[in-house]
Amino acid sequence: MKINGGVRFCEPGIRASIRAMHLQSSILQITTENVNGFDKVGFQRREPVVSSFTEFLGVHGLSSTIDDQPGRIMSSGNPMDIAIANKGYFQIATPEGVVLTRDGRFKFDKFGNLLNLEDNPVLSDSGVPIVLSTVPRTPDDIVVNTRGKISVFNQETRQLEECGVLGVVDANGMAVLDPDIKQGYNEYSNVLLQNEFLQVKPVVRNFEANRQIFIMQNNNLQNVISKLGSVS
Repeated sequence: MKINGGVRFCEPGIRASIRAMHLQSSILQITTENVNGFDKVGFQRREPVVSSFTEFLGVHGLSSTIDDQPGRIMSSGNPMDIAIANKGYFQIATPEGVVLTRDGRFKFDKFGNLLNLEDNPVLSDSGVPIVLSTVPRTPDDIVVNTRGKISVFNQETRQLEECGVLGVVDANGMAVLDPDIKQGYNEYSNVLLQNEFLQVKPVVRNFEANRQIFIMQNNNLQNVISKLGSVS
């Protein structure tokens, strides 16, 4: 007795070409978002991840991962701009919950609350909003050390008063012990334009190849249909 087994997969070539073009378009979209985010503060590039069965799954086999490497750190001259030189994220309290971000452009209101640009509270390492002990007269009265400890210079007592520590965590919510905070700096994206342009070339070639195959198959199908019509 002989037992034969196996897995067979057969489908029209036009459908396979369309699925492949859809996949390449989605990859190009990720690359376009990376290029557009090149000059954005705190932006982290996305890396497309293609599964082993993408030729069958199409765009459903495509996912992405975040590149958490630090970006370009540049001086801004603003004491309220805070950058993280190592891996990690600031914690921001929003109506939708706690959000992690690398964008450290902060400000304070008339009550001494430390806020981001969208007026959401910045959280400390204990998970509570940071409130300055005294409202500073100028942003220069605020001092942030490399570990994220915030101090405010009290003009009346002529002393620095500690107000808390910035809550810097990793992607899993674990505290980062050595964030290497830079006061007066902004961290721009970690996107390298030359790498993005190099990676997009094979994607464009694959798209064009599948487009040509689609055109050939479509022309052949039209010829068959026209000949069937002429015979009838």
